[in-house]
Amino acid sequence: MKLAINVAPSGDDWQGAFTFAIEAERLGVDMAWSVEMWGYDGATPLAYLAAKTTRLRLGTGIMQIDARTPAMTAMTALSLAALSDNRFMLGLGVSGPQVMEGWHGVHFARPLQRTRETIEIVRMVTRGERLSYSGEIYTLPLPGGEGKALVPMARAQTDIPIYLATLGPRSLELTGELADGWLGTSFIPEHASIFFDHIAAGAARAGRSLADLDLQVAAGVVSFSDDVERLIVPRRPGLAFTLGAMGSRQHNFYNDAFRRMGYADIAREVQDLWLKGDRQAAVARIPDDLVLKTNLIGTEDMVRERLRAYQAAGVNSLRVGLDGATLDERLATLARLIELVREVEAEQIA
Repeated sequence: MKLAINVAPSGDDWQGAFTFAIEAERLGVDMAWSVEMWGYDGATPLAYLAAKTTRLRLGTGIMQIDARTPAMTAMTALSLAALSDNRFMLGLGVSGPQVMEGWHGVHFARPLQRTRETIEIVRMVTRGERLSYSGEIYTLPLPGGEGKALVPMARAQTDIPIYLATLGPRSLELTGELADGWLGTSFIPEHASIFFDHIAAGAARAGRSLADLDLQVAAGVVSFSDDVERLIVPRRPGLAFTLGAMGSRQHNFYNDAFRRMGYADIAREVQDLWLKGDRQAAVARIPDDLVLKTNLIGTEDMVRERLRAYQAAGVNSLRVGLDGATLDERLATLARLIELVREVEAEQIA
């Protein structure tokens, strides 16, 4: 399995985030993904890292589809691919109505069709084709005006991989049909079929198989200790926020995913408590089991077992956060994780 990290500052400490990414490359991490929600954008940090690294693959995790025109998304991808010597990965996602309508002021409408047309337009531009497109949402050039079907001025980049961050059944099928990789969240390897079956169905429609995609999932935070309860407690608030606040009552794709994995009662109760304003009770409702299954925490034996579970599920890449108060502590945790991954991989070979 390959390892990936997120590039995001603690507060405004960008230099700390960049130093960690540079040192992670030295230790052998394969990929770094920028974070884009409703603060810093996901592209600019990668331009800086492109100049500071030589091997690390750099991806937007994720670039919000409706925050840019498809052509602007393609231009950004071309720029970052050129600046990074073709190490760039374009991670895309639709986000949700709270962010799109509240932050960007665009309607959260027909997300699947928007995703499909955005990918088609991006690939036209990155292949260097003249941009003439007629879809259900986008028509380029706009009819009735002075627009021209233009040819990109940048050098074509035909091998920029596109990853989709998706959770719902139909969007997972779209991932299998169109994308080069999947950025999974709210994922528990024991329930991998909830996601992979839909991705495989989409891939089959396109004449592909699940093996043609890089199946990359967020494995939570990595932290080692014999005092497991001490590691569990600080992880509960993040899960409560995901289940309760990452979307509205009508559209919380993360909450829906946990419901499909068999946590319907917990997901519903945590969301209800959160939306009623009782966040303390929402956090307390998160069970130890859920924390342990969505993070790599505990003793080395416990973490090793979780790595085996991800490998058995068919996951190709793990995206992790590293616990630690200092850079050295985080890097030491990362080094221990890398050794455990190598051990688990060696078991598979043997």
